[in-house]
Amino acid sequence: MVSAVFHSPSDNVAPATAPVVVSRPATPAPEAKAKPPRDAYDWRGLALRVLPPVISIALLIGLWALATMKGGSFPTPAATFDAAVKLFADPFYRNGPNDQGIGWNILNSLGRVGMGFGLAALVGIPLGFIIGRFEFANRMVSPLIALLKPVSPLAWLPIGLLAFKSANPAAIWTIFICSIWPMVVNTAVGVQRVPTDYLNVARVLKLSEWKVITRILLPAVLPYVLTGVRLSVGTAWLVIVAAEMLTGGVGIGFWVWDEWNNLNVAHIIIAIVVIGTVGLLLEWALISLAKRFTFEGD
Repeated sequence: MVSAVFHSPSDNVAPATAPVVVSRPATPAPEAKAKPPRDAYDWRGLALRVLPPVISIALLIGLWALATMKGGSFPTPAATFDAAVKLFADPFYRNGPNDQGIGWNILNSLGRVGMGFGLAALVGIPLGFIIGRFEFANRMVSPLIALLKPVSPLAWLPIGLLAFKSANPAAIWTIFICSIWPMVVNTAVGVQRVPTDYLNVARVLKLSEWKVITRILLPAVLPYVLTGVRLSVGTAWLVIVAAEMLTGGVGIGFWVWDEWNNLNVAHIIIAIVVIGTVGLLLEWALISLAKRFTFEGD
């Protein structure tokens, strides 16, 4: 007898298992971005820039004070400082055509320098372009430049007095003839150093001479031109002091000579400092200008 075994449907169903919960790691909260640390100020670099000139000036004043301790005709630093305070208390007074404050004398000298230097730039820079661009002009003008460039500035002053019959135009002429050479030479050298590839491209494009000068030569030569301008301004400021000593009138050079005639050595020392300061400011201004137009590759 076969016994039948009956299974209920529930017997074939697998027992229910509890759902598995996978725990995910907790996402960390975003950290606040740390601010980059500020660069520490370069105090060492500042000290290296400031301390050496301060120390040199202090040493100069110290040696000056030691040399004048026992008195004499040379004034002490303290006496010179007191004279400078009185002098610059009213730098623009007028007591007559030949008795004016040091401010008027400086302005008159700068005016002559500006006129002579401006005329030299108007002539010298285009002349330098012509000399550098054309070989025939270079061979024709270079001997004259080599001959006239070494001539002392004061040697040109009598020529100016003879030609213009007046001291002021003669001083401007002297500044012109002495400050023109650095601009001519530096501009010509800059034109000659323009890469040949630039000029070859200009020939291929059939550019006119005017476009070659304005589009190719001028941007490439500008740093050389500015170097010549900087040298010319320094030369002009040197020349005007010597020229005014000989021609007279209102100007820092004549003022120095007049103070010498009055045996006022303190004012002469003050004038030396003023002349050097003005020259330094002109130099800094032109160096800053040159940096704006000078591009160096990395």
